[in-house]
Amino acid sequence: MAANFWSSTQKLYWQFSKAEIQEMRQQLESDDSTGLQQYPIPEKRLLSIFFNQQLVKLGKRMSVRQQALATAQVYVRRFYIKVDLRDTNPYLILATALYLACKMEESPQYIRVVVSEARNMWPDFIPSDVSKLGECEFILISEMNSQLIIHHPYRTLQQLQGRLSLSQDDISLAWSIINDHYLTDLPLLVAPHVVAIAAIFLALALKPGQVSLQGHASTSAALANMAQPQKENSQAKINPTNSSQERVEYFVKWLAEGEVDIQAVVDSTQELISLYDVWEQYSEKTCKEQISRFVKARGLDK
Repeated sequence: MAANFWSSTQKLYWQFSKAEIQEMRQQLESDDSTGLQQYPIPEKRLLSIFFNQQLVKLGKRMSVRQQALATAQVYVRRFYIKVDLRDTNPYLILATALYLACKMEESPQYIRVVVSEARNMWPDFIPSDVSKLGECEFILISEMNSQLIIHHPYRTLQQLQGRLSLSQDDISLAWSIINDHYLTDLPLLVAPHVVAIAAIFLALALKPGQVSLQGHASTSAALANMAQPQKENSQAKINPTNSSQERVEYFVKWLAEGEVDIQAVVDSTQELISLYDVWEQYSEKTCKEQISRFVKARGLDK
């Protein structure tokens, strides 16, 4: 196991550019042009919201920890840049990813329990034969080349709490934003610490008690604009206060003095805001119907 992200298989083999991810997805679609026309599926971020909600519901039934849920979501995202969604039973993939993630995060669940709970949630899509999940686990591991260790942003968030004088409300909101980043491609695009820093910035930029990031598209632009002046006056001392603006300025000054890729933080911020914007279009019913259509038609529920 890699002791840090920089020497891990996550960094070496599972970090891509947006162009590379887009090319992989286009290749999958071109390989099954007939399926693409016959079985339309939701936009990938809407599909990610659906997968996330299903995993969370399944995880709650088994009291699965957040980190295992996060690992499962990364597994699903990795798998579906290598395998076309329409060639799989997504419900079996979700259950298998969670089962595997629990093992990797040292909180294993019995395979019969996972199958039983998954069947309770998706009775039309999960076979009663536990060997099916075992076979799916082998496929999942194979597609990820047995590279299963995942580094998450949560540790960086906890490490920066004292350094940036973050309140418990700040930490709670940033933690929720980190949870939401698994609904985007960010786990495949940037290092975990970049996500943590973007989440902290968004948490500080929000008004107290605000529960949505919608309408805050200007925050990422503010980060980019504020970073450069801070570098020119890096010796100035700014203390965090209760003022939202001053707290953000203190954070940006700290960021400018470090070696973090500010552009990556800006891009991550924009990606998260884009997710919240598209969330308004989400329909669980539509996702269920479109997935059910190709799973049943192609006999993938057997």
